[in-house]
Amino acid sequence: MTWDIALAARAQLGEGPTWDAATRRLLWVDVLGAEIHTYDPATGSDDVFSAGQHVGAAKPRAGGGLVANLRDGVGLHDPDGAFRWLFHQPEEGCRANDAAVAPDGALWAGTMRYDEAPGGGKLRRIAPDGAVTMVRSDVTVSNGIGWSPDHRLMYYVDTPTRRIDVLGTDGVFHPFAEVPGLPDGLTVDADGCVWVAVWSGGRVLRYTPEGNLDRTVELPARQTTACAFGGPDLRDLYVTTATTGAPEDDTHAGSLFVIPNAGQGLPSFAFPG
Repeated sequence: MTWDIALAARAQLGEGPTWDAATRRLLWVDVLGAEIHTYDPATGSDDVFSAGQHVGAAKPRAGGGLVANLRDGVGLHDPDGAFRWLFHQPEEGCRANDAAVAPDGALWAGTMRYDEAPGGGKLRRIAPDGAVTMVRSDVTVSNGIGWSPDHRLMYYVDTPTRRIDVLGTDGVFHPFAEVPGLPDGLTVDADGCVWVAVWSGGRVLRYTPEGNLDRTVELPARQTTACAFGGPDLRDLYVTTATTGAPEDDTHAGSLFVIPNAGQGLPSFAFPG
C-alpha cells in the first residue's frame, strides 16, 4: 500500500481522526497542543482552533458543532462558537484521551494519568443528556474505540496491555488480538476488520474479524497514533502521528498521512447532544 502526506504538520500529539460526512472534512486533534483541526482534502486547507486545554478527541454533533473529550471533562462547542460543559469533573494529574460516538449516540470517552500510572485511567459512557456511566475504572492508557459493522461488538485498547479487547453481547471484555507493539487508536472497516496504529512502531496493522493479523502498512513516522477512513467514499485511510517521542531525524513526525483506496470504511456517528 502506498501513502501520501495529506498535511505536513508538526503536531505534538496528533490523534483522533474522524470523517465528518456533513462537512466532508476530517476532524483531528493535537492533544498536547490543545488544538482541534478541520482538514479539507479537496483544498488541502487545515483550520485550527484552540480547545482551551489538552484535548483527547473531537467529534461532530448532529446539529452542528463539536463534542470534545477535554482534560477536565466533556464539552460542547456550538456552531456559533459558544461552549458549555456536558460533563465536568477535573481530576488532578489526569487528562482525556481517545473517544468515539457509539451507534446509539452515546460518547465513550477515555482518560489516563499524565504519568501513565497503572490503573489510573477510566472509560466512561456519556449519554447525550449528560448522564454518565462508568464502564471501566481500572485502565492505564484508555485508547482506541470502535464498533463492528452490525454494532454488536465494541473493540477497545488499553495500550500497555499490548492487546485489542472486544466487548461482546455478554457485557464482558475479552481478548481479541495480541499486538506486536503498543496499540493506539483504531478503526473498523465495512468488512469487520480492525485497523490499529502502533505507537513507536511507525505502522498500522489490520486484523480480520477472527483476530488474525493480515496486513501491515509501514509509514515514515515512528509515532503513529490513530487511523480513520475518510473521503467522499470512505476509502482513504488517514493516519495521525506525533513529534512527541520521535527521533530528531524523523522529518515527517506530526504529519497527517493518507493511504488512498485502503479499503471501505464505515460512516461515523454524530453526537445528538
